[in-house]
Amino acid sequence: MKKVIETKQAPAAIGPYSQAVEINNSLFVSGQIPVDPSTGEIAEDIESQAKQSMTNLKAIIEEAGYQVSDIVRCTIFLTDLANFQAVNEIYGSFLEEPFPSRSCVQVAALPKGVQIEVDAIVVK
Repeated sequence: MKKVIETKQAPAAIGPYSQAVEINNSLFVSGQIPVDPSTGEIAEDIESQAKQSMTNLKAIIEEAGYQVSDIVRCTIFLTDLANFQAVNEIYGSFLEEPFPSRSCVQVAALPKGVQIEVDAIVVK
C-alpha cells in the first residue's frame, strides 16, 4: 500500500506529485530544488543551492522515519556541470560511507530557474 509523505520542512510540490511516496519499506523522494520552505527564497550561488536541496531532501526522509544513511540511490541534476566539484563536496558532507549509488547529469533547465535538483530512493 502506498503512503504519501509530506512535510512543511521542505517546499510543497509545485505540480501533480508528492514530496515522497513510501511502499514496501522503500521511499521514493521527488526531486528537491533549493527553495527555502520557510521563506520561499532561492539563494543565487550553487553552494547555497546545493545545501538547501540536500536539507530539503533530508527533511522529507526524516519525516518518513528514515535516515540519510538509508539512501541507496540519488540523482543530481545540474544546469552546469562546471559546478560538479562544489556540489560534490556539499553532497558528500550530508552522507557517510558506504555512499549510495548516484548519477549526476547536466540538464538544459530546472524549475524556477534553479541550478540543482536532487532526488533519492531510500530503503530501510
